[in-house]
Amino acid sequence: MTTTTWILIIMLAALIAFIVIRAKKPKYLKSLTTDEFKQDYRKAQLIDIREEKEFKTGHILGARNIPLSQLRQRQAEIRPDKPVYLYCQSGARCSQAAKLLKKKRDVEEIAHLKGGFRKWTGKIKK
Repeated sequence: MTTTTWILIIMLAALIAFIVIRAKKPKYLKSLTTDEFKQDYRKAQLIDIREEKEFKTGHILGARNIPLSQLRQRQAEIRPDKPVYLYCQSGARCSQAAKLLKKKRDVEEIAHLKGGFRKWTGKIKK
């Protein structure tokens, strides 16, 4: 193989490693099944991080809508001393939200609904 081929292989490997590390769920973010989430979500701050349009199509009863796109500006609305339960449509946005809350608000306990709102079987409000 040529030097150029090796350089491309190394660059591709580095890009893949970066993507995998970046997408990894933080250790402090608990993934809860629907049943586990249902057990304690009423004792926590329930935050729907989907966009307002998604929220209005239906959301978990008792959830507050703080979209991920607004979370940095609205983080003061979340108490760091009380557990935070997050959910989005599929669970993908929760890692980003958790990182922000841990870093900026030092929230002690953060959990998210594994599989997101799509997997929810409890009461919803439309």
